[in-house]
Amino acid sequence: MLLNVRNLYFGYNSTSLLFRNLNLSVEKGKIIALAGESGCGKSTLLNIIYGLIDWQSGEIYLEDERIFGPKGNIVPGEKGMKLVSQHYDLMPYLTVKENVGKFISNTNLTEKKQKVAELLEVVGLTDFANVLPKNLSGGQQQRVAIARALSVMPKLLLLDEPFSNLDYSRKMELRERLFSYAKEHQLSVMISTHEIQEILPWTDQIIVLQEGRMIQNDNAEETFNNPYNSYVAKLLGEVNTVTEEEKSLLNISKNYFFPHKIHLKENGLEAEVLESRFAGNHYWNKIVINNIPLIMYSKSKVEGKINVEIEA
Repeated sequence: MLLNVRNLYFGYNSTSLLFRNLNLSVEKGKIIALAGESGCGKSTLLNIIYGLIDWQSGEIYLEDERIFGPKGNIVPGEKGMKLVSQHYDLMPYLTVKENVGKFISNTNLTEKKQKVAELLEVVGLTDFANVLPKNLSGGQQQRVAIARALSVMPKLLLLDEPFSNLDYSRKMELRERLFSYAKEHQLSVMISTHEIQEILPWTDQIIVLQEGRMIQNDNAEETFNNPYNSYVAKLLGEVNTVTEEEKSLLNISKNYFFPHKIHLKENGLEAEVLESRFAGNHYWNKIVINNIPLIMYSKSKVEGKINVEIEA
């Protein structure tokens, strides 16, 4: 096992703990999503793992080496890991290529130049190699920081909301190149996000935090098909939630379900369509069943009275 977090207790003060007996592990070469709403502890956990914050009790190991916080290290931060936080910490008077190559040895300058060029291609900044950070957008600075972290080929790369400052097209390009590069070089990546859908196809494991508690730890398929609760489901996309009484009226077993779980079916529950809007690869429909408003996705536009079934 590459990373082991055992019985972790942490709080910013002694009376209120964020993490209580938290345990998790990461295998080599895996891409792990650390998911949850803002404030659930994702960034804090990444900082603890990297050794930037002291914790009350518990043990953290990178392979067989025990990790300590600032009290146990003269220079906080572990050499086998790299953390890209939301503060990029670029050297302002170095160009993009000089920032990326900052931690690469000068022993073989030709090899160093090739490595920097390779990483700039991964993050899509080849044309900005000679630009200073002050002339870059926030998203571009973020990509420079990712390339710099990759330059030392860490055993574990920790990324805190790495796509937050990118537009949609750049986001799609970067995530595919980044995760493909990590897989090719057997790098482990732990990435914090509150939008699991953005990285779902690339993840091997999804750890979901809610108010400091780990409430689900499964592979992507299991998490999507069987979210632990409505909180997890909402991280995966739009969700219908119903009361116990409404659940009984709909004759379903769960209080939450995705819109794609509602299907047209002859002799099914009678529903009235209030709205039907084109949404790209599906139609977004607002329907009512027994005075219960629900969202349903369909392949084509629906109108008036329809019959449906709900898989839940």
